[in-house]
Amino acid sequence: MSRAEDSIAGRRVLITGAARGIGAALAQRLHDRGARVALMGLEPTLLAQVASSCGGAPFFVCDVTSREAVEASVASAVSALGGLDVVIANAGVAAQVPILGGNVATFERTIAVNVLGVYYTLRAAGPHVAHARGYALMISSLGGAVHVPLMGAYAASKAGVEALGNSMRQELRSSGARVGVAYFAELDTDMTSRGFGTRAAHAVTRGKAITGVAPLGPAIDSLERGIRKRSRQIVAPGWVALVLPFRAVAQRVIELALRNRVDEAVAIAREEDAPLTTEQPR
Repeated sequence: MSRAEDSIAGRRVLITGAARGIGAALAQRLHDRGARVALMGLEPTLLAQVASSCGGAPFFVCDVTSREAVEASVASAVSALGGLDVVIANAGVAAQVPILGGNVATFERTIAVNVLGVYYTLRAAGPHVAHARGYALMISSLGGAVHVPLMGAYAASKAGVEALGNSMRQELRSSGARVGVAYFAELDTDMTSRGFGTRAAHAVTRGKAITGVAPLGPAIDSLERGIRKRSRQIVAPGWVALVLPFRAVAQRVIELALRNRVDEAVAIAREEDAPLTTEQPR
């Protein structure tokens, strides 16, 4: 790969879930590296602030569970940027919801945002990145590979994101485009603090993150490198790469470590009915 091909500068990038967290930080980093970014998200005030900090980037308030809204936003982004080189399907939500006795609407909304939202994004943006420098990146999670109690909806959705990425990689291969999947452990974001700031989470973790909360900065560094190289896999922290090939072993370890805490946590979660980490449209 030549230095020009390896550069972020000039790449036309669309990021969903860009109002805060990973999406906002990544948008700022890519803009600082010379990329031309377009942003999609739910929270108009925050989204406008991120867009302003990215040189007045085009932004679109969009509920990714609406196929029509996604298609319209992607079309507008492509028009504003004059094409598309990279799409990053980052929008996602989480909540602790027991499979038995949990809030059905919360479970369904998690799947709708995290799976259908990614699918709609890829379906709309895929044709525009299907070229020799194109790249599609899906933000999955270590939680999609190793599963913990109360996070069945999130785990199922992120496993689905991984599957979408692996399938799309094969479908786009002949175009020259590449597809990547990102796997993160617990990062220092609003999603982590809100998602694990519940009484049920405390009952499971005893007040500590299961893997330890990692700073966001190194994860953005990993994303920048991965986008620059159009990598198949992006991880943060680095030890996640060691866990993924041994996910079955890691699953058993998690189950043994948490088994004495689960019943109490499930009972609390049913009563607590924790909200999703991002407020959703009514």
